[in-house]
Amino acid sequence: MTSKPSISFAKASTPKKGTVFVFSAEEGGLSEIARGNDPAKTLDRAFPVVDFNGKFGGLVEVLAPEGTTVDRLVAVGVGKASGLDEYSWLKLGGTLASQLRKASEVAVVLDIAGATVDGAAAAGVAAGMLLRSYTFDKYKTKKDNGNGKADDKKPAKVTIHCADPAAAKKAFADIEAVVGGVLLARDLVNEPANVLGPVEFAAQAKDLEKLGVKVEILTEKEMKKLGMGALLGVAQGSVRPPRMAVMQWSGGKAKDKPVAFVGKGVVFDSGGVSIKPAAGMEDMKGDMGGAAAVTGLMHALAARKAKVNVVGIIGLVENMVDGNAQRPGDIVTSMSGQTIEVLNTDAEGRLVLADALWYCNQRFEPKFMVNLATLTGAIMVALGQSHAGLFSNNDELAGRLTSSGTATQEKLWRMPLGSEYDKLIDSKNADMKNIGGRFGGSITAAQFLQRFVKDTPWAHLDIAGTAMGSPTSEINQSWGSGYGVRLLDRLVRDHYEG
Repeated sequence: MTSKPSISFAKASTPKKGTVFVFSAEEGGLSEIARGNDPAKTLDRAFPVVDFNGKFGGLVEVLAPEGTTVDRLVAVGVGKASGLDEYSWLKLGGTLASQLRKASEVAVVLDIAGATVDGAAAAGVAAGMLLRSYTFDKYKTKKDNGNGKADDKKPAKVTIHCADPAAAKKAFADIEAVVGGVLLARDLVNEPANVLGPVEFAAQAKDLEKLGVKVEILTEKEMKKLGMGALLGVAQGSVRPPRMAVMQWSGGKAKDKPVAFVGKGVVFDSGGVSIKPAAGMEDMKGDMGGAAAVTGLMHALAARKAKVNVVGIIGLVENMVDGNAQRPGDIVTSMSGQTIEVLNTDAEGRLVLADALWYCNQRFEPKFMVNLATLTGAIMVALGQSHAGLFSNNDELAGRLTSSGTATQEKLWRMPLGSEYDKLIDSKNADMKNIGGRFGGSITAAQFLQRFVKDTPWAHLDIAGTAMGSPTSEINQSWGSGYGVRLLDRLVRDHYEG
C-alpha cells in the first residue's frame, strides 16, 4: 500500500538527511545545489556505469556512503530542460512517488540546470506525487508490505526545496483542489455497484454542499412529473430508484449565465433485456465515469473558489434485467416530447443523457453544455484508449476543449457529425430510434444526443476508453482514472472565469 505523502515547501538548499531526490538534465547534468551534497559525487561515478544520460524518467539510486547523514540519493532524469512543460512536472512528481518506498523523510531538490523552476512547477511536482500515490484498497482486510507482514508505514513527510516556496505553496493550494476532484472521481468509478447505487451516488454529490455547492436531488416522482420518460425507462428494471443530482456553483457575477456539464451515471449496466456477455460485465460498475467526472469537477471548482457560475447535472440509474425492465421495441417519450423507439436496451446511456441535457438547457439556459459519458465501445475501436472522442456543434467550443486536452494530456480527437449520419437514427414508428446500425456507432450516438440540445453550443465527450481500465501512467495506477476533471477545469480556467 502506498501512503499519501504530506507535502511542504522550503527554500532551495542542500538537504542533509533522509531520502534525497535530485534532478539531472540531458544537457546540464546536476545543478550546483544538487551537487552540494557529498553523496552526489557517488552519483557522478554511477552515471556512466549505468549509462544514465538524463533522459526523461531515467533513475539512478545510490545508498549514501558511511559517515554521511543522507540515507538514499536518487537522481531523476528530466530530458531537455527547455522542453519541460506543465504535464512534465506532474509526471516527474509521479515518478518520485513511485520511488518513495519505506522512506519516512524525503527531500526533493527542485533545482535544474538550464531550467526556470517557478512556484507552479513545484506545485505540479507535488500534485503529481499525490496523483500517483492514490490507491483503492478500502475493501482489503489484509494490507501488507509484500512479505506477509502488516504494513504500518506512516505517510512520507516530503519537503520540496525550490526557489520560491511561498509561490509554490500558493500554487499548490489551487492545484490540490483539482487533485481532490480527480481522486473523488477515481473513488466513485472504483466503488463496487452493490455499494454505490443511484441513491448513494446522489448522497456523494450532496456532500459537496460542504464546499458551498448548492445541490438538489430529484427523485423518481419528481422526474416523472417532469416527463423524463427516457431516463425512467432505463431505470424501471432495477429495484434501486433513480436520482438526478443538480449541482450549482455560483462563483461568478449573478447576471452571468452558467456553463454546464452533464454526466451519464449508469451505476451498473447489465445491458437490460439486451443483456451483455458475461465476460467483462463486472467492469460495468464504471459506466458512471461521466457522472464521476462531473462530480469531481464540481468539487475542484468549488474547492479552488473558481470565479464562474457552473451547473453540474448527473442522471443516476441502474440498468438491470427484470420482469419490469423495458423491452426492445418499446417506445418512450422524452422530456422534450420527442418519442424514442428503444431497439436495444443496452444503448441506454443516451436515453439518460437525453432527458438530462434537455432539463439542463430548459432550466438554466447555459452558455454551453458539455456532456461526458462512457457511451460506446465503438469509440475505442476508432481511437483506442489514448484519446476520448469529441463531438460538437460549435467550432469554438471544440477548439477550446481540444487545446485544454493537449495542455492536460487528457486528449481529445474530434469526430464528425452530419445529416448523413443523423438519418440513420430515424425510426418508422417514433421520432427516432436509439441505435443506428452496425457502422459509425459512436457517431450515431452523438447524433442522437444532438437532438436534445437545440442551438445551444454543445460538446459530447465519449470517454469509454479513458475513464476506466485505461493505460496506466506516471500519474495514475488506478483502474478508475478520473479522466475529465483536469481537462474541464482547464477549459473553465482558461476561457470562462471572470
